[in-house]
Amino acid sequence: MPTEGNGPAGRNGPAGRNGRAGDARNDLSGSSHDVVQAGSVTGGIHFHRGAATEPPRPVPRQLPGDINTFVNRTTELAQLNAALAGRTGGHAAASLHTVAGTAGAGKTSLVLHWAHQVKDQFPDGQLFVDLRGYDPGDPVTASQALRRFLRALGVAAAELPRDVDDAAAMYRSLLADRRVLILLDNAATVGQVRPLLPGGGESLVVVTSRSRLASLSVRDGAHRITLGTLPGPEAVALLRAVTEGYRPEDDAGELAELARLCAHLPLALRIAAERAASHPHMRLGELIDDLRDESGLWDALSTGIDEEAEAVRSVFAWSYRALSAQSAHLFRLLGLHPTGEFSLAVAAALGELPAGRARQLLDDLVGAHLLEQTAPDRFRFHDLLRAYATGLVQSEESADQRQAASARVLSWYLHTADAAQSWLYPSEDHLPLAEPPPGVTPLVFTDYNAAVDWSEREHANFLPVVRDAARSGLDRTAWQLATLLWFARPPSASERDWLETGRIGAEAAARQEDPRAQARLLINTGIAHRALNDFSEGLDALGRAVTLARSARSRTDEARALNLIGLIQLRRRELDRAETHFVQAMSVFRDLGDDRRAATALSNIAAVRLSAGRLPEAASAVDEALAVHRALRDRGGEGNLLRIAAELRLEEGDTEGARHSVDEALDIALALRDHTREGFWLLTLGDVQHATARYGDALISYQRSAMLHRRLGDRSREALAWRGTGRTHAAMGRHGEAVAFHRRAAAVHRALGDTWQLALELDHLATAVRGEDPEAARAHWAEALECLSACTDPRAMSVRARVAALVARSDG
Repeated sequence: MPTEGNGPAGRNGPAGRNGRAGDARNDLSGSSHDVVQAGSVTGGIHFHRGAATEPPRPVPRQLPGDINTFVNRTTELAQLNAALAGRTGGHAAASLHTVAGTAGAGKTSLVLHWAHQVKDQFPDGQLFVDLRGYDPGDPVTASQALRRFLRALGVAAAELPRDVDDAAAMYRSLLADRRVLILLDNAATVGQVRPLLPGGGESLVVVTSRSRLASLSVRDGAHRITLGTLPGPEAVALLRAVTEGYRPEDDAGELAELARLCAHLPLALRIAAERAASHPHMRLGELIDDLRDESGLWDALSTGIDEEAEAVRSVFAWSYRALSAQSAHLFRLLGLHPTGEFSLAVAAALGELPAGRARQLLDDLVGAHLLEQTAPDRFRFHDLLRAYATGLVQSEESADQRQAASARVLSWYLHTADAAQSWLYPSEDHLPLAEPPPGVTPLVFTDYNAAVDWSEREHANFLPVVRDAARSGLDRTAWQLATLLWFARPPSASERDWLETGRIGAEAAARQEDPRAQARLLINTGIAHRALNDFSEGLDALGRAVTLARSARSRTDEARALNLIGLIQLRRRELDRAETHFVQAMSVFRDLGDDRRAATALSNIAAVRLSAGRLPEAASAVDEALAVHRALRDRGGEGNLLRIAAELRLEEGDTEGARHSVDEALDIALALRDHTREGFWLLTLGDVQHATARYGDALISYQRSAMLHRRLGDRSREALAWRGTGRTHAAMGRHGEAVAFHRRAAAVHRALGDTWQLALELDHLATAVRGEDPEAARAHWAEALECLSACTDPRAMSVRARVAALVARSDG
């Protein structure tokens, strides 16, 4: 998301990812968490790893809802229960179970029903993923599934290994001392499964698949449960359970015949039962005759398909042909959706329908058991039914009709994302878009929260939609979608989630030979990499963006890229170079009459000056920029400057003024539902609370900041929250725990190559250990002095002189 602004000096570095609600969050620098607080210049800052401040481990609860009208399968449930009982009793028992069976046999329903019964025996949570091994679209890879699981287990986005083997190793380590139930649904290959297996411990994995996955049994000791079709009496019981209360008592013999025509498969039985329940006055014999006719058609057309598959297709076709023409048409078109999980509004766009009529048709499809409704106005396909719909749309709709429907749904996403941008990034320029085609009614949002709610619901569809546009050869649509979906991401989402979307969009823009579109996407890519501490990748993307912007003669984009380069340099404490880039960017923005972005660049200049310890110059820049942001009602920019002002006032000893400013800033962050700002600005609140001896409140602020930054993937700022926690515990006399936090923070800064923050952390660590281990303290100060050797700004030189004196005193 696009903002290029700053905060106070670089204790944390650039503040935020992108601009939200009128602020340039991506253009803003960070806070001055490198600022040495009043009274701390002697190095008396400490950390503590107490139970009260250690963030709780996330407990994922990912199970989908239990199945309604589940009947029988008592033998298979008993097998699963027996395995669990063996583990609970301390006896040897398999930690991996596979449930194999033909399509439509009810594997997922069985496993979910059982999981809901036993979930309380897994206090560390439940993980679930649909691997889509048999879906018409792309299956979920082991790497993608690991990514989701690691995030659910509390791993920050920036810490996610890119290599699948490294990710699997981290996953095994996290599960080693946890008891988690892991459901891997719809696996097609062992390759999808094996990286998702724990290495040991008390976790239990259940895999469902249409294949036997024999090597899991041979190599990994999996216990296989083979799920066949339902026995006759159980199939009849399922039919009765679904139709109960909708039909008079049906003849047992006719129910048995209906079950036989459904091949005793639960999915087919449920669809047939829904059809019977929706025609309470039609004799069951008539329905059976209709199904026999459909079965005869498939018999004539089949070419060796197995009996169960023929039965399922017969039931699908039987239910489908009973639909009205409009319902059937919509069912076919829904097969074109990139994921098979969609909203009412998307269905209306695909079908070129008013929302009211689309709702009626979707209700028909849900009633026929051809769709599942998952939430108000949201729906999804079973993978078999999606494959069936996809086949129908290919055979019964012309190429022109398919292209028109796909264009409608892509246009709907494009214009709805544009509407969301108006709330999430109101100050950002909108792309010029063609009018939506007839029959497409994009959403209009009444307020900021409505836009965020839509973004959160649709977020999982963003990448597949862009990928679908590119695969269809719609390059202009693909890059426009990628650009707009950067502005439409949920405020709480990690930038890493957008990077693949941006890559696809940039490639599409390159194919179109559109340098400005490429530049804009590369700018967003640079912002994302900066937020993830991938500074080399960020500078590479932004350098290319500058070149492309100049070739396109886009001074705005050139200045934005220069400003962002400055932010990375600020975070790396290349302060002179950073200020040069900020001044260049501000000059261009002023020439263009872009007051907001000019004020944003000025905010970043204030951050450089505060970081360097040039306080009067920083205060002057803050006052000037804050007046502009307030005049423009740029709340995000105002909040960032309020945080900078709080840092300034705190350093000057005005704790009351600092508290007032940071409270105002946090009110803005909470109103915007922006976790990036909230997490970052909580660091300043914690500092103010620490300075006023409100240690309990400070610990709460630092703990929430650490949790939010871990979720967002900002390792540097998470480490800064650990630093604040340690300082606070040190003030409470908990020096041993302070040492533990400082060591953790130092390890992060060392891994990130951030020598300035490492030097500060080593100084705090040395102070914490000095009483118990003077030699270790001297070693830490000596390393800090080495880290500071290249720094020439006033603040760094002051810190270096103080640390050098401490080393000399230790030697004496």
